[in-house]
Amino acid sequence: MKTLIVLFNLKPGVSETEYEEFAKQLDIPTVKSLKSVADFKVYKASGLFGSDAAPPYKYFEVIHFESVDSLVADMGAEPKMAEIPAKFQQLADNPIFILTDEI
Repeated sequence: MKTLIVLFNLKPGVSETEYEEFAKQLDIPTVKSLKSVADFKVYKASGLFGSDAAPPYKYFEVIHFESVDSLVADMGAEPKMAEIPAKFQQLADNPIFILTDEI
């Protein structure tokens, strides 16, 4: 099992409502429907534990999936996936994609 963690803020001028509607209506249900995906959740930062400072990232996506190859194959086979990366790039400001293995 692999996990992809995506850290990002929204681009200037993009509202939280705009991103969150995209996530709820298209991104989350489509990605969760892929056979290789075990789970996909999106988190919104509410603060830093023990600090009044602002978190460095506002949003975090966590996707658990079988393998990179199976995820890529499933994404290519799902027609709705064609619009998700382009829309995400319009909303997210320099997202960081971290591929992880559980220890």
